[in-house]
Formats: sequence, structure tokens, C-alpha cells
Amino acid sequence: MLVQYHEILLHNFFRHCNQTLVFRFYPRTYTLDQIRYEMIVMFDKHLIILTEKVLLPIAKGLVLKNISANKITIYGFLLGLIGALCISQSMYLIGLIFILLNRICDGLDGLVARLTSPSDFGAFLDITLDFMFYALVPFSFVWSDTDQNSLPGTVLIVSFFGTGCSFLAFSIFAERRQLYSEGFPKKGFRFFDGLMEGGETIFFFCLMCLIPEYFPYIAYIFSFLCLITWVLRIKASSMLFKD
Repeated sequence: MLVQYHEILLHNFFRHCNQTLVFRFYPRTYTLDQIRYEMIVMFDKHLIILTEKVLLPIAKGLVLKNISANKITIYGFLLGLIGALCISQSMYLIGLIFILLNRICDGLDGLVARLTSPSDFGAFLDITLDFMFYALVPFSFVWSDTDQNSLPGTVLIVSFFGTGCSFLAFSIFAERRQLYSEGFPKKGFRFFDGLMEGGETIFFFCLMCLIPEYFPYIAYIFSFLCLITWVLRIKASSMLFKD
């Protein structure tokens, strides 16, 4: 699907490791994938490729043991829940370990599903528990230090609503229009990335666990970047869904 537009785009925030915003003014014709690469994208896409190579042998072993993708998804969420409980009790480094275990499970469930029989319910379960996990982590920091973390934690959770709603709403209308992205051909749903995705989220979660005394500053920075992602998705949707 081709889209004509005359707009200012924030062009490749980290392209060639240049951490400056580059603005471009010109009319062009874009496909969905071209819009993806013209928007701000950080390292999540590259991290997915790397982790899949590392986790693939483990996923094959799990398939041989008849462990289903849905079980891995549920186990991963339970590990994330334990991590959030640890953080709420100020056991930040232990919480970090469980967060990383949660993310490993998140990488394994998709691989196992593709090696066996991917299902719509599996994709639904994965995205639902992921969003719940993402909300639990900042909530656990609020719980651990209510006086310092209440406002920044609340702001961060609200920003997650923006990125989450835009993510899911885009998927609905992309499905309706049969739009596919070559950048994420193996996803169980129509996927459009942005500045803040899974890899970037875990990066910030790790920072929070390593230096919890700076949680308010990290949360506000993270919230601002989530706001940019929300705005960019609205912009991309206005280009793709305007007719």
C-alpha cells in the first residue's frame, strides 16, 4: 500500500550511531515498511534477531520435551511477577534477575510456537501478559518507595497506556487492511515498531534496578520517549489510514 505525504519526519534517531535528530522536508511515496524505517527506531529489532539466534537451540530442546509455547508464556509471566514482588520489597538485583528470566521466556515462547503450531490464542496470551508485566514493574517501584516514586511511576504507567493503545489499535486496522511488514514477518499480529519497544523497555527496567535511587529521573525520561513513540504512531496511522 502506497501513501503520499508532505510532512516533517524524525529520521532514524540512531542511524549510523548519530544521536541527533535529523528533520527531512520532502514529498515521497511510501510503503508500510518504508515508513517504519523513516520513523525513529532504536535497537529492539536488532536485539530480536540476536536473541533468536542464541535461543533457537534452547527452543528446539523444549520442543523435544513437549513443552508448549503457552506454558512458557505463563511461566515467564510468573517469573516476572516474582521479580516485581522482589522490587516492591527493595530487593532490586534479585528482581532484575527475574525480569531477565521473564524476557528469556518471552523470546522462547515465540520460537517454540513457530517450531510447532502457532495460534491466535498464543499471540493473544503473549501480548496480554507482556503488557501486564510492563505495568507491574513501575508499580513495584512505587510500592517500594511511595514518597519518592509515586508520581514518576504513575506518569510512566500512563505513558504505557499511550504506547500500548496505539500499538494495539494500529494492529487492528492493519489487519483490516491486510497490511504486512517485511521487518516482522514472523509476528502473530500486524506489528509496527517505534522508539520504545520491548528491548528499550527492558534496558530502562535494568537501569531502574541497578540505580533505584534515580528511578524518578529514569521514569520521566522513559515516559517522554514513550510519548514520542505514541505521537509517531499516530502520525504513521494518519498516513496509512487516511482514506
